Amino acid sequence: MDYTMLIQVNSQKTVRLLYNLQELGLMKVLKDDVAPVKTKLSDKYRGAFSEEDAKSFAEHTRTLREEWNNI
Repeated sequence: MDYTMLIQVNSQKTVRLLYNLQELGLMKVLKDDVAPVKTKLSDKYRGAFSEEDAKSFAEHTRTLREEWNNI
């Protein structure tokens, strides 16, 4: 049975345990020390709002900031 999983290891003890399981033939470590890909928020949410909604949100934000500065 081949079943691939992506897991996050939180301690060095866990890493040793995984390699011990590999030595027993119970599993195989395919890659180690794989860093997650970090996506910029601007790229992640690009296109999430319609142009009209984005303009409305920007105007609302500007109004709130002006009100805050007038306090």
